[in-house]
Amino acid sequence: MAETVFSLNTGRKIPALGFGTWQSKPGEVEKAVEYALSVGYRHIDAAYSYGNEEEVGIGLKKAFEAGVKREDVFVTTKLWSTHHRRVQENLAMSLDKLGLDYVDLYLMHWPVAMNTNGNHPLFPTTPGGSRDVDFSRNHVDTYLDMEKLVHTGKVKAIGVANYSVVYLEELLTRASIVPAANQIENHPLLPQDDVSDFCKAKGIHITAYSPLGSTGSPLLTLPVVVQIATKHGVSPANILLSYHIERGHSVLAKSVTPARIKANHQITKLDRDDMDALARVSSGGNLKRHGNPPWKVNLGFPDQQFV
Repeated sequence: MAETVFSLNTGRKIPALGFGTWQSKPGEVEKAVEYALSVGYRHIDAAYSYGNEEEVGIGLKKAFEAGVKREDVFVTTKLWSTHHRRVQENLAMSLDKLGLDYVDLYLMHWPVAMNTNGNHPLFPTTPGGSRDVDFSRNHVDTYLDMEKLVHTGKVKAIGVANYSVVYLEELLTRASIVPAANQIENHPLLPQDDVSDFCKAKGIHITAYSPLGSTGSPLLTLPVVVQIATKHGVSPANILLSYHIERGHSVLAKSVTPARIKANHQITKLDRDDMDALARVSSGGNLKRHGNPPWKVNLGFPDQQFV
């Protein structure tokens, strides 16, 4: 299947299949990114909070030295919650670690701010042990600071992540720039049709993370997924990645194993029967969300009000 790209509301293109770098162990990310780019990936997803942007940057540098053009690679990174009051500073830190002059997409990782001067640079806690959330900082104010970055040339587009419809509605009442993308957990056990439909109506692209679930997830062994994979002669992982592209969403595949990285790059065209069968997986409220940071904040998701 030919490389698929989607258009953002900025007019720029985002490759449908991205390479994720979350939870990759130290020493593995650099080689994985370099290899992913060598076999055709052109969309790399990073984040300040992953703690591996330097390795991602080395992998990018080696790929560029091998002939991959910077302008052909779509790089995303994310503002972390402890920097909601220091947006420009966090972007500068990420660019320095990545070794880049700009990123193609800069996302607010979560619509929740944490104490900028807390007891940990990434995950500050209160004396009681809960996350030290800065309740006085509204996510919309953070986004308005992100809007200022667009004119610097250091970001080609800005967006959000982990936004529910409620939060998007609140954001759009004050934003001057409609987010280019909303990166959310998405898979047949958490289709988030409400968010997907709302974003489509507003011209906000969806990128899916955790498309295979997480460790111990039943997605890869769901009978319907296995049946569709057998029908097409591909792996269940291939079906779960292809599902998103058929929905018009970009999707992040993650692995540090060369064989899997290469296999995940082969996307299958799914038909209507396949998509209908996958849609029925979550019927009757059979939902499973894997990303549940202990914010103790109502994020507005119908399946789980407090995460």
